[in-house]
Amino acid sequence: MTDAVLDAKGLRALAHPVRVQLVGLLRMHGPSTATRLAERLGLASGATSYHLRQLAAAGFVAEDTSLGNARERWWRAVHENTVIDNAELAEQEPEAMLGYVQGVVAAHTLRTQLAVASYPALPKPWREAFNMSDWSLRLTPQEAVELSEELRAVVERYRQHASGADAPSGSEHVSLILHLLPDSAAAEGGTAEGATEGGADRQGES
Repeated sequence: MTDAVLDAKGLRALAHPVRVQLVGLLRMHGPSTATRLAERLGLASGATSYHLRQLAAAGFVAEDTSLGNARERWWRAVHENTVIDNAELAEQEPEAMLGYVQGVVAAHTLRTQLAVASYPALPKPWREAFNMSDWSLRLTPQEAVELSEELRAVVERYRQHASGADAPSGSEHVSLILHLLPDSAAAEGGTAEGATEGGADRQGES
């Protein structure tokens, strides 16, 4: 599968937290039905069907005719990832961009909460691999972009088994969530309170 490069139409279609979560579930777990997806999200199947149809109209999901039948429609993700490759999109569609980002945050929060809830039941090797870390850094915008690109390159090395077809024994689906968040002072053109001059300050690894 290829990446979905967001345009204005796609951004508006994804400007809803339920749709972001539906796309994420189909990408991670494979084809499913509206009923099964609704159960995972605690929603009514009718509402889930509506959102799936809207996603299909925008090209993010498609009906999987190899699995569906007269009684039940199966849906699959069309893309592997969603990419924003237009720096002007946020200015062109500010409300849709905010809705999309809020949907992503909600989806990431839910995924994190589910992982934390299941932590006690994880086998010891996976409990040891479990990681929740954060750092406070002082960067220029260009350095922030470069850092994101470097981290993405590292992640790409580990995506060779994403399909599961040739994944090594013992491998499982994991979620690696990356947020690079400028301090609120950046939006005001100021300096974050308590920030020091010089290099990066590592903070709060846990």
